[in-house]
Amino acid sequence: MPKKIDHELRKERILKTALDVFAREGYKDSNLSLIAQECGLSRPTIYQYFKDKEQIYYYAVKLVTGRMFKKYADYAWASDDNVMDRIIYICNDIIDFGVTHLSELTSLVDVMLLMRKEGTNFNTIILRRTAKLNILFKRLLRYGRGRGDISADCDIEGITEHISSLVVSSSLEFAFLGIENPKINKDLISRYLSFYKI
Repeated sequence: MPKKIDHELRKERILKTALDVFAREGYKDSNLSLIAQECGLSRPTIYQYFKDKEQIYYYAVKLVTGRMFKKYADYAWASDDNVMDRIIYICNDIIDFGVTHLSELTSLVDVMLLMRKEGTNFNTIILRRTAKLNILFKRLLRYGRGRGDISADCDIEGITEHISSLVVSSSLEFAFLGIENPKINKDLISRYLSFYKI
């Protein structure tokens, strides 16, 4: 009887291996043959799941951000904490995730820069994937304003843009400078958001 293959599990295994290869070899020097070899699969098998290494990165961004957004949405609406404390928790978790996965984050930034040189703007893909997080922040801020957790005259659009900028700049700082102590970044976000907290 033929062995049944869990295609989603295999796809994730290819993805994890590819990210390890990208982090170790750099995106430019990585190829599907090396990824296939380290997965213990043939190159044609890899092609059944991904047409090229660029598609692997798109899938990585989609998979990781999808899981993170689900986790944050579940937490945001299940918690009884002050809304600003919820947002601070989410921001801190994103920063911790970036520090914990520093090599992958650095590799992702390398890919973005390389693809930009080649004429592909990876930024729009990242922005599209993070749009859900911005929507979550806006919804939380509106909810918090209605509940009396935050000041009634706060600019929800502006605060959301600031939160996103602070989290993204923290991530880029880790990727470019290799800083592994996120305390300053977390404190900055916490102080900024606490200003609006009632």
